[in-house]
Amino acid sequence: MTGNHEHSHHGSHQALIAALVFTTLFAAVEAAAGWWANSLALIGDAGHMITDSLALGLGALAAWMSRRPPSRWHSYGLKRAEALGALLNILLMLAVIVYIGIEAAHRLAAPQPVRGGMVMVVAGIGLLVNIGVAGLLHRGEQNLNVRGAMLHVLGDLLGSVAALAAGAVIWFTGWTPIDPLLSAFIGLLILISSLRLLREILHIVMEGVPRDIDLEMLGAEMAATGGVRQIHDLHVWAIDSATYAVSAHVVIADMGAWERCRRDLENMLSTDFGIRHATLQPEDTRAFDQACANGSCGPVYNNPRPGT
Repeated sequence: MTGNHEHSHHGSHQALIAALVFTTLFAAVEAAAGWWANSLALIGDAGHMITDSLALGLGALAAWMSRRPPSRWHSYGLKRAEALGALLNILLMLAVIVYIGIEAAHRLAAPQPVRGGMVMVVAGIGLLVNIGVAGLLHRGEQNLNVRGAMLHVLGDLLGSVAALAAGAVIWFTGWTPIDPLLSAFIGLLILISSLRLLREILHIVMEGVPRDIDLEMLGAEMAATGGVRQIHDLHVWAIDSATYAVSAHVVIADMGAWERCRRDLENMLSTDFGIRHATLQPEDTRAFDQACANGSCGPVYNNPRPGT
């Protein structure tokens, strides 16, 4: 499974690089079109796409860093770069959303003329580019880093739809306030998605139990393994969005059977829960009783069949 995981990280890195190239090229085209048409809307959207290019570049760097092997300074490697890259992308996206909100307020207070025809043409091309970039990212590994970059692309995709709709309304009716109103609405949608992803990133950084792991079920399954009497001091956390780790104290009756018991536990953890980083400390019943007497054993999971 390690090879598959490394391959998926490599795939996400390639997808981010390809998305970066396409986004940067179209940002340059859109900026040139905005200058030629004297359209502040297109120039502003080009600036938005430049921030997306920065986000994709940051994501590609984080994906490359997360593939680095363990070292004397980072025993798990740099897998947390995935979460940090996603966090920085979220903060950049929040800054863009604030800018959109301020700009929308200014344009509502002082409407500006917009060339609806040019906006529609460039927005239509931008929509196709963003759909292609989103497809590239969707085919890569769906880790936190890619999802953080995808938020930026999604913001541009929805922005292209909004610009296309606004251009059409302005072209047919001349009503320019539609442009800032749609921009503010799109900013609100992206804000909701950003806050959801931010909550997931912070959960990983705070070493919370992965959301797809039931801690009570995990403790019960470990305690029910042959040769185990109790499990205590059980901890589970995520190194990145696809790599989980566990540590636990394992109380056994026969210390001579520990190697077999350890192999059974590690096999169960890998097969049933996808956890391949396990640190298991064997204890006899006397050490367990002493730990509980000192109040340091934490929640205890008992084997329902202690004789097995």
